[in-house]
Amino acid sequence: MSEWIKACKLEQVKDGQLFSFIHDEKKILLANMKGKIHATDLICTHADADLSTGFLSDEGVRCPLHLSVFNLEDGCPQNLPAETALGVYNVKIDDNEIYVEI
Repeated sequence: MSEWIKACKLEQVKDGQLFSFIHDEKKILLANMKGKIHATDLICTHADADLSTGFLSDEGVRCPLHLSVFNLEDGCPQNLPAETALGVYNVKIDDNEIYVEI
């Protein structure tokens, strides 16, 4: 059963920025790509790196450890060494607050 959880205020994730948060045991990455908020798993599927310390580009989020890029729409890795997709989550914005469905 899924639930909507409040992640943060919209102004905390400015355009081109990454933001991480933890809800219970769930580690989530928020990315603001040209004004659209995306939510994925926070931890790289290849080597347990924190993607919020990575780099955001038009291709997606790049892992800081081994430079795999993950598509923000579907979580799929765009290059090796990562081979497993990130989980992706629905996002809604209500009253300048970002909510993620987990």
